[in-house]
Parts: sequence; structure tokens; C-alpha cells
Amino acid sequence: MPTPMDVIKRKRAESINKIINRGYLAPVRVYVGMATCEIAAGSLEVMDEFQKAVKSGTVNIYLSQKGCAGRCNMEPTVEVIEHNKVPVKYAKVNREKAREIIREHIKNGKVIEEWTLK
Repeated sequence: MPTPMDVIKRKRAESINKIINRGYLAPVRVYVGMATCEIAAGSLEVMDEFQKAVKSGTVNIYLSQKGCAGRCNMEPTVEVIEHNKVPVKYAKVNREKAREIIREHIKNGKVIEEWTLK
């Protein structure tokens, strides 16, 4: 029978594996706003562009959705978080802007300043 410490060690290892396998530690994480108001503003199309880029292998990112940020006048929003860099929040993102964020920011490391929330 395993000791309590063995159980704790096993649970810890399982948790670490979940974190790694789900991509939470990826060097680039992208969060698309998917609250009801953001969906109404077009975030489904934005998410679709990022999903296509992931599925095609164009980018290697952790992609997820986020809830309401309370910035309805700036929706849809996209947040790009890179290891050891300040997170970047993009506002009023549409399908075309999503493609450009993928191409310029994620693939080439160039933040598109004019689209960011300050």
C-alpha cells in the first residue's frame, strides 16, 4: 500500500504532466476574448483564424479563450503572452488583424503597436 507521501508525489507528477501536456508552459500563449459581448463583436472569426494557424502548424502556441475584460468598446480582444516579455493586448481584432498578428507578432516578434491597448 502506498504511503501518503507516495500519493502526494504521484498527484504532483500527474499535475505537472497535465500542465505540460496542455501547453500552459508554451513560450507563446494567446487568449481570445470569448465573452458573450466579444462573440457578438466577432471573436468567433478571430478564434477561427488562430485555430487554423495552430492546426496547419503555422504557429506553435497555446491557444485559449478568456472571459470578459470589461472593455466592450475595444472588442474583440486578443492577448499575446510571451516568456519574459510584457503581455500585449490587442483591441478591435478582426479576421484580417488576427492574420497580421500571427504573421508579424507571433512569427516575427514585431508588436503591432497601433492596435494595442495602452
